[in-house]
Amino acid sequence: MKENTAFEVIEGWEKLPEGWSFVEVAGVATDSRDRVYVFNRGEHPMIVFDADGNFLDAWGEGLFTNAHGIYIGPDDRIFAADNFDHTVRIFSTDGTLLKTLGEKDQPSDTGFVPGQTPVQYGGEPFNRVTNVALDSAGSLYVADGYGNARVHKFTADGEHLFSWGEPGTGPGEFRLPHAIAIDEDDRVIVADRENSRIQVFSPKGEYLTEWTGISRPDDIFIDNDAGIMHIAELGGWAAGSDIPPHVPPASVCLVDLDGALISRFGSGDPAQPGNFFAPHGIWADSKGDLYVAEVIVSYARNRGLTLLDCAALQKFARIR
Repeated sequence: MKENTAFEVIEGWEKLPEGWSFVEVAGVATDSRDRVYVFNRGEHPMIVFDADGNFLDAWGEGLFTNAHGIYIGPDDRIFAADNFDHTVRIFSTDGTLLKTLGEKDQPSDTGFVPGQTPVQYGGEPFNRVTNVALDSAGSLYVADGYGNARVHKFTADGEHLFSWGEPGTGPGEFRLPHAIAIDEDDRVIVADRENSRIQVFSPKGEYLTEWTGISRPDDIFIDNDAGIMHIAELGGWAAGSDIPPHVPPASVCLVDLDGALISRFGSGDPAQPGNFFAPHGIWADSKGDLYVAEVIVSYARNRGLTLLDCAALQKFARIR
């Protein structure tokens, strides 16, 4: 096992103002000062803490329809994917809106009808967009997700260059591209969630390889310095569900940059601190400490499950 790949949960880390609630945390990310941005589905969509969990700021009220994915670039620009209104908004750290990609409430044509018809063919940006990542040159890659089956590449200025992907199970096809990350070689790493795999592409969208043995990956964070990829696995565990026992439970797994498993944790009783029910977002700060976000209410409701008393956000200190 690589060094420094074990964690311990910090209970009660975040200090929310009195009467506030996350409801659900869709995504989490840290900036260059290790301030923690919690993208959630409560009344205050973006809540900011310092590394010790002290409340700093909140913004985005009345702007988002369904918080989904967050990414913070090296210049501290914040990219926020709004699943229901089909946009990616770009902000400064104080919440000033800099740019919007996509047309609000204008989904692209993919043959998708929510709750009725799955994605029939790949379309233009966006239809139920899920998450974002930048490469070393600042080019933007977007996973487009629930209502599409594609990855879109944009210039650093937001000009759409090209897209790839179709619905399916073959190489370069997707069943819910839910998250995206870029490694040190600018390979594009896509969490192909409902195919329970990670697919790897060149910057031109050329299929390179895939890694299986991953249980419904929801989000990816790559620590290139350590050579470790952190993956939030939605899995299939839930009390009272009819999912067969061989389906792995929700967890976080660490793999190397060749996709080999290093370790996995958090698959115990999800009501206990340090374990997971529906991990949806993941990020590590400059010290290697880990933040894991969960969408407990939505996952329980969609599967007809009893809502468990689980944490919407947990911080894990890396054991050194």
